[in-house]
Amino acid sequence: MSVHFGELASKIGADGAITGDDILALRRVAWPDGHIGQAEADAIFSLNAQLTSKSAEWVDFFVEALGEYIVNQRAPTGYVDEENADWLMQRIDADGELGSMAEVELLVRVFERAHNVPVRLKEYAETQIEKAVLHGTGPTRDGGRLEAGNVTPAEVKLLRRAIFAPASERPAAVGKREAEMLFRLKDATLGADNAPEWKQLFVQGVANYLQGYSDPNAQISRDRATELQAFMGNTEGSVGSFLGRMAKASPNAFGIVFGRKASAPTRTERADAAQAVTAHESDWLDARIAADGKVDDYEQALLDFLAEE
Repeated sequence: MSVHFGELASKIGADGAITGDDILALRRVAWPDGHIGQAEADAIFSLNAQLTSKSAEWVDFFVEALGEYIVNQRAPTGYVDEENADWLMQRIDADGELGSMAEVELLVRVFERAHNVPVRLKEYAETQIEKAVLHGTGPTRDGGRLEAGNVTPAEVKLLRRAIFAPASERPAAVGKREAEMLFRLKDATLGADNAPEWKQLFVQGVANYLQGYSDPNAQISRDRATELQAFMGNTEGSVGSFLGRMAKASPNAFGIVFGRKASAPTRTERADAAQAVTAHESDWLDARIAADGKVDDYEQALLDFLAEE
């Protein structure tokens, strides 16, 4: 990071406010070539903590710059490594709470842009987003609001983006932890002034966990992506030499790869199979509905939806 950028960030944050011209100056100094370094990322996070008023323009810059740093600054791009995941969690936790909508938006952006992230970052993000919905207050990036104790349309939109993001627990579908989060949010806000969209998301989200299909190969680990990238970038060998090494290492490999084998179920067949609610899933649902000894409106809507399906 240039000394000039550090001085500029400190100067801008001194009075707790930031203007459009300030953001433009930061962008020109910190990000002239599309690359954000560790020091710049730290300075941008520190500046966010200093600001008492955060405009939509600032949140856009904060999310865009740090999202690029976390997801794409280390090879293979699109995969968040353990070090960057730890850095992000530590910066958000620095003051003991999810301090601003900018931080919420950054978490969601990382999950929307990354191919995969470490499991502990997935679990951390779910916890933070649940806190934001239950306890967060103030304007959101798109003009909506976070309100404590109920679920607003803006919070429904935030939840939908988070649980269906490519790098979420179950890409393009809802995972078990996410479905359990939806149940906790439902229980915590029963009787509150919730947006109509909230009941729809609860029903669709939990039903997706029970009946939805997600490609098990949609996500691979960062280590595996690194191995594949290294192999694809190896110009010293040839396909022939690779196959020769494979034959020595695994003599039966050619029969598996090139010989006849039983046809695997098609994607449609796998999706059809996933739609059936298993005994384990049924037990999971029964336990949650029976937890308070009654069936509320949200749970009845879910049961009706599953019966129709």
